[in-house]
Amino acid sequence: MQLKDIKSPKELKQCSLKQLVGISKELREYIIDVISSNEGHLGASLGVIELTVLLHYIFDTPKDKILWDVGHQAYGHKILTGRYEEFKSNRKWKGISGFPKIKESKYDSFGTGHAGTTVSAALGMALASEIRGKKNINHISVIGDASIASGMAFEALNHLGTTSANVLIILNDNTMGIDPSVGALKNYLEKSNIEINKENNIFNSLNIDYHGPIDGHNMELLKNELMLQKTKKGPRLLHIRTIKGKGLISAEKDQILFHAPGKFDKLTGKLYKKNKSRKLKFHQVFGKTILDLAKINSKLVCITPAMPTGSGLNEMMKHIPERCYDVGIAEQHAVTLAAGMACEGLIPFCVIYSTFLQRAYDQIIHDVAIQNLNVIFCIDRAGIVGHDGPTHHGVYDISFLRCIPNLKIIAPRNAQRLRNFLYTFQSKPNGPIAIRYPRGDSQIEKVNELFENLELYKAYKITSGKKIAILSLGTLFKNVEEAINSSNFSEEFSHYSFEFVYPLDEKILHEVFKTHSYVLTIEEGAIKGGFGTAIMEYAQKYNYMKKIESIGVPHEFISHGDPDILYDSINLSSNKILNKIEEVLSLNK
Repeated sequence: MQLKDIKSPKELKQCSLKQLVGISKELREYIIDVISSNEGHLGASLGVIELTVLLHYIFDTPKDKILWDVGHQAYGHKILTGRYEEFKSNRKWKGISGFPKIKESKYDSFGTGHAGTTVSAALGMALASEIRGKKNINHISVIGDASIASGMAFEALNHLGTTSANVLIILNDNTMGIDPSVGALKNYLEKSNIEINKENNIFNSLNIDYHGPIDGHNMELLKNELMLQKTKKGPRLLHIRTIKGKGLISAEKDQILFHAPGKFDKLTGKLYKKNKSRKLKFHQVFGKTILDLAKINSKLVCITPAMPTGSGLNEMMKHIPERCYDVGIAEQHAVTLAAGMACEGLIPFCVIYSTFLQRAYDQIIHDVAIQNLNVIFCIDRAGIVGHDGPTHHGVYDISFLRCIPNLKIIAPRNAQRLRNFLYTFQSKPNGPIAIRYPRGDSQIEKVNELFENLELYKAYKITSGKKIAILSLGTLFKNVEEAINSSNFSEEFSHYSFEFVYPLDEKILHEVFKTHSYVLTIEEGAIKGGFGTAIMEYAQKYNYMKKIESIGVPHEFISHGDPDILYDSINLSSNKILNKIEEVLSLNK
């Protein structure tokens, strides 16, 4: 039987072990083939090929539930569950998602995209099955050694051990997240004594039956162990050891790069050279800036929850490791750790993706803002991020931060101003600060090495017009400028660049409302509760009876796809902004 003939896991059950080995080889080759030209996450799925095939061979899916933690490793699962052809559309606009998604397939038991969720979800499903009298259903959480160290996963393990729920946790131990795993649990799993003392280990002490570790690439051994696990009931954990990127030598050697490598030669593994610009990425500008600042400010420290490379902190980790902390997948801890450091006079920069900051909301309020501590949140991936889709679009941070007292919110309009805002705030933060910036090119090839203290809480009038005021936030400044310059009626529009969502520049807002009949706000964030809402609240406060319209991310979850397509689909591209401002002009002649 060939891989392309498998329409569902039922076909797998007819195979011999030798055939399963062959299908595993085909599956690995097919993923490499597609991702080499299509891009996407690679190393994680290659590491669990044997496990994926055997899970669907041994268990009765979709009745038995398989939950893939984070979801980076679920490509093989998708292909074996009727999405062989669709996999070629993986992460593309209107194609299948790069993560498990309930609406996409009955085999996707739970939607994932962030780490540490599946033990809780599997336990919830198992307890629901007990209540509903549905017996003999297995609930399987496939979770990595980096994810299982997250606070949420520990909370779930703590609960699971007090139940009789039929939950099998498969701990996929490859010593890697996106970056190498960190922490005491990682060190514990690496110790050889866990192989010897199977009765006295951390999981058995939580009343979770532990087995392993075993070689996750040995199909005969893994098959026998999974068949044994199928006969068991209650909370149990199977510890397997795998190699991230297994089967592609370059992916095994450079596991960080080949987590999501872009396009590459499927035979050699050599990355194709992109015709990319020499312009720096925003996270690179941030990374250079924070290292420069750390050299001149001994109180500056950085904290990241498991994203040092993606956040641009790898250089600081290299040169000043004693002041740069990777705390693992532990967003809540990262924020309160920063609060503790601020209490002792340090200036902590908590560097975290927008969608990961969501996971530490109480800590932002309770531990930082109420106490008005000098913590600087550096919010990477703010806005539309592209192919990762709704679990990773950073569009809610303005809305959920704006209601918190004491917290200043800044969206610099370009990378050089990001650099100078970081410099301005590092000496005297004066309470909590959130600086948001997008993924992608910064539009500059090198930074100005000289720092500049920026005037705070100020907006800028860029162009003067007669009737309509356009208020852009942050880096959408560029799209608005392109749209106005393309218009035949540019003299009708005034463009104001805003960088502070809170506090607003009320002086310039009085000018805006006194001299224009129509106000249009444009932001790369959720339209509900965002920058535009703040402008409407200001107008109401001062009784300005002017027409206000806001353009932003609509009240729906935005799909995955090429960023340019997504911007256009939500009216934030230069062309769509041009269409909008000309429509506004035609209505206000």
